[in-house]
Amino acid sequence: MSDSGSGTRYYWCVRHQRVETDADVCPAKHVLGPYASASDAEQALQRVQERNEAWEAEDARWAGEES
Repeated sequence: MSDSGSGTRYYWCVRHQRVETDADVCPAKHVLGPYASASDAEQALQRVQERNEAWEAEDARWAGEES
């Protein structure tokens, strides 16, 4: 079953640690998204971590701190 194309937007709630939709979404300060699918929302924190690590590595390269 595919979530895409349904018009529903999905969010990851960092307060409740769950996927939420427009119908039950917490205030914006508690959510990441919107995402096109529940699966994408479930992976939000992993993506944040990966992006932060990549940015930190780029900052270190920029500052000449490569290891």
